[in-house]
Amino acid sequence: MQLTLWTYEGPPHVGAMRIATAMRDVHYVLHAPQGDTYADLLFTMIERDAKRPPVTYTTFQARDLGGDTAELFKNAAREAFKRFAPQAMMVGSSCTAELIQDDPGGLCKALDLPVPVVALELPSYQRKENWGAAETFYQMVRQLADTSVRRAPREAGQPARCNILGPAALGFRHRDDVREISGLLRQMGITINVTAPLGASPADLARIGDADFNVVLYPEIASVAAGWLKRTFGQPSTQVVPIGSGATRDFIQEVAALAGIDPAPVLDNANARAPWYARSVDSTYLTSKRVFVFGDATHVVAAARIAQDEMGFTVVGLGTYSREFAREVREAAALYGVDALISDDYLDVEARIAELQPELVLGSQMERHIAKRLGIPCAVISAPVHVQDFPARYSPQMGFEGANVLFDTWVHPLMMGLEEHLIGMFRGDAEFHEDAAPSHLGGSVSRPVAAPIAAPASEPELPEAVAAQANAAIAAAADSSAQVVATWAAEAEKELRKIPFFVRGKARRNTETYARDKGLPVITLETLYDAKAHFSR
Repeated sequence: MQLTLWTYEGPPHVGAMRIATAMRDVHYVLHAPQGDTYADLLFTMIERDAKRPPVTYTTFQARDLGGDTAELFKNAAREAFKRFAPQAMMVGSSCTAELIQDDPGGLCKALDLPVPVVALELPSYQRKENWGAAETFYQMVRQLADTSVRRAPREAGQPARCNILGPAALGFRHRDDVREISGLLRQMGITINVTAPLGASPADLARIGDADFNVVLYPEIASVAAGWLKRTFGQPSTQVVPIGSGATRDFIQEVAALAGIDPAPVLDNANARAPWYARSVDSTYLTSKRVFVFGDATHVVAAARIAQDEMGFTVVGLGTYSREFAREVREAAALYGVDALISDDYLDVEARIAELQPELVLGSQMERHIAKRLGIPCAVISAPVHVQDFPARYSPQMGFEGANVLFDTWVHPLMMGLEEHLIGMFRGDAEFHEDAAPSHLGGSVSRPVAAPIAAPASEPELPEAVAAQANAAIAAAADSSAQVVATWAAEAEKELRKIPFFVRGKARRNTETYARDKGLPVITLETLYDAKAHFSR
């Protein structure tokens, strides 16, 4: 455990809250100290949910530790049941309350409440949020599913029936993904039995066995529960996550095979504009742009495939903070010839991005901040996310419409970056400076131009200063067996910033390679021009 400014995942009890908040007629009694109610803001402020999470906190204080905290919990559980009258209750401890070992499950069993009570044992100091969500969903399914309710053999012509598993509260575009995939399944003539946990009640989970197969949209949350359903009810599950045009087509074929139907009618009527846009003249200049991908495993694996196969980008790095899915991400990285970064330390991610110098970053809100500091365009593809990633509009990531959304989201930062570069390049032009008259009014009309304020002239770098830099670098290299790393002179760095952002990284790498090969400790303006001439041959 370490202190950090940012974290990709919260503690596991936040994952449990995501399941409770997603469901209906469920209440979660959380044994937690005063102050842990901060988690409510994740749903009311970040996700902009219309109601607060269905969670009751015991909110014990320091002075209560000398008394009976177990009795505090029992009172909170009784009052929560009386007030909210849920169909089922979840009980557990936060990371702090776990230390006092009050056993919420045993305490609730002693209360003998007239509804199912699911006791959650979530090791806060070994596991994190997504694991907590997966474990909570698994326990809810296992304890609430009626094992006597099973799907009868289908008669000829009877439509197949499936469950949709995985969407939860505080998930990245889960609400819109469910709508998109539900419509796609209905278009295929498939009946949806239960969608869980999002929108499901305990009564819905009781009949989850009455389906032919399961559609797993988010393996981080649903894979454990889907495995239990396979063992208990014999329900197979989909393996393809329908993010991107290619994956959506593969998903349709996989679902059609499970349902015993022909996928051709749906595939022939696919309404996806993204593949054509990606081949259009407006996008071909983006081909081979270097992309770094980081986030949860599901979205990273899908995004890398889309970037390489559908948009013509080059994946130069990818990784995940989801250690439980490290194997899947490493296998995906091998397809692109890169080493996967498995880390939940944002400083490791920042160092890798700075090292690779990609032209586009696809990541979470953490990578958005990192890319902004490094001057690299970024698009958010994964949780953790901020309020702006819960739009009021319909904006899925899955299905054919999701592919269209992804194209816009990824390509527009590159196009807008080019526009900003051109504006900056021509800012001092006589026709385009900020005091020039609008071009459609002609040259006869002009705005009054204020007298320019004289900026303090920066002194050009003196040869002595450059020589001092060089001598210092040479001296440092003499004291170390490490290879000489060239430093940039101020004039050269300034000239580098004039190069368009989408080739600036390549220009920097080429120049540093040239300087290293020539043994130059300082990159001057002349070095930059020499390197350009060298690599232009």
